[in-house]
Amino acid sequence: MASTSAPQLDLVTDTPLAPRSSRLPLGLLALAVGGFGIGLTEFVIAGLLPEVARDFAVTETAAGWLISGYALSVAVGGVALTLAASRLPRKQVLLGLMVLFIVGNLLSAIGTPYAVMMTGRVIAALCHGAFFGIGSVVAASLVTKERAASAIALMFAGLTTANVLGVPLGTLLGQQLGWRSTFWAITGIGIVALAAIAALVPTSVNDRDPDGSGTHRGTWAAGIRHELSAFANRQVWFSLLVTVLGFGGMFGAFTYIAFTLTEVSGFSSGAVPWLLILFGVGLFVGNLLGGRGANRSVPRTLITVLAALTVVMVGFALTAESQVLTMLALVLMGAFGFATVPGLQLRIMSNAGSAPTLASGANIAAFNVGNALGAWLGGVTIAAGLGYVSTIWAGAAMAGAALLTLLIAERVRS
Repeated sequence: MASTSAPQLDLVTDTPLAPRSSRLPLGLLALAVGGFGIGLTEFVIAGLLPEVARDFAVTETAAGWLISGYALSVAVGGVALTLAASRLPRKQVLLGLMVLFIVGNLLSAIGTPYAVMMTGRVIAALCHGAFFGIGSVVAASLVTKERAASAIALMFAGLTTANVLGVPLGTLLGQQLGWRSTFWAITGIGIVALAAIAALVPTSVNDRDPDGSGTHRGTWAAGIRHELSAFANRQVWFSLLVTVLGFGGMFGAFTYIAFTLTEVSGFSSGAVPWLLILFGVGLFVGNLLGGRGANRSVPRTLITVLAALTVVMVGFALTAESQVLTMLALVLMGAFGFATVPGLQLRIMSNAGSAPTLASGANIAAFNVGNALGAWLGGVTIAAGLGYVSTIWAGAAMAGAALLTLLIAERVRS
């Protein structure tokens, strides 16, 4: 008997969806492996900075540029490389980005002098934004639209797993065998990801967008104009602003969390790495649950999560002197903060219509702009003598502003 069920609808536009397999394919696992390697590259350096600074005989500030330089390159690469590759087949672009990743980390592993190490960091960072931007489009194109957010979340699960497991293990490896050994290991992960993407991501992703339509064809200049056309939709700009404010609020507080834990909550410095694992667990769980919620409704999920994040951060600021409540707040802040990621990616892609690739990459850049803005604002409050808890209040204000922006965006849409 023929099915009489209603056709599946796009969560944002309420238009019928093209039929597509509802299974989560192995290509998503390949993308997650790439995300794991990239996440490890971004975050593990923080735990190895003392060793790196001693090896290169540079100051802590100079060593810190290996982190801030990476973040700046992510923001640039997320837009520039995505735009430059807009006319190329997506699978081949992902493979090329992983080659960049391997080369960058190889340079970091052998880097002498410091300038070579920095060059390696920049090269590896350039692929970061484009990989997650294009990867989000590819992930969503592999499944039915009602599972698109979960597919994106699965790819980002590699990034969150890097925080929970990869960073502690990578730091331990670097401390035991020398910091270069960590980057040799990351280079190996990049090779595995390259092989997995080549074998498991179907070539059909080159020819279709998440909405089921074919990709735009034409000259490179026409392709650029097509990708830029997404920014004519004001909802794309609303999405970018929500990303900057919401993600920036969480990471603004997280940037100075070690000082809050030791100077306000009274934990020893030796307890900080273990407490950060709690935060990482929250990231992992929140990412997956946020994807499931966004499958059902992107607006409702984002509104709920941003409201909860604001409340959690206000509660954290008020109870930071309690060690038990601080541990709970770390888990919840990570969970609600990263629960926004699948929905934010899906929202901007949906509003970009038939040109989601550059918009997706721009949103990855917006995450990093938010990180930088949140860290800057937190530093301003500390410099003003307001104490370390002020960074949490500033983060709560940014999260609240993100919620207000989203409510306005949804009101304007209706």
